[in-house]
Amino acid sequence: DYYSSPVSWAVRQGVTDGTDTYHFSPGQSCNRVQMVTFLWRAAGRPSTAGMANPFYDVSPSMGNDFYNAILWANAKGITNGDGSTTRFNPNGACLRAQIVTFLYRDITGARA
Repeated sequence: DYYSSPVSWAVRQGVTDGTDTYHFSPGQSCNRVQMVTFLWRAAGRPSTAGMANPFYDVSPSMGNDFYNAILWANAKGITNGDGSTTRFNPNGACLRAQIVTFLYRDITGARA
């Protein structure tokens, strides 16, 4: 499969660990929190110490990786919410347009 090498790389790099112990689920869609978590992990899991949480629908109870990824993505200007500066919508589908926008902002440093 065309995605075999990229998936193996992502697992080795700690960018993803799959949908469970034995599956990656390549046909499954991605949500917004998963996408920013991939970026945060690929960036080396930067510290989020001192970063503020502007989103009412984001909390530490989501788990450290998801929570920290959202704080980092917001502070870096990769995202400023989902149509509102107070809502991230973590479980919302990550549309192709959002994915390329997140990538563009991460790689180029353009602000949200």
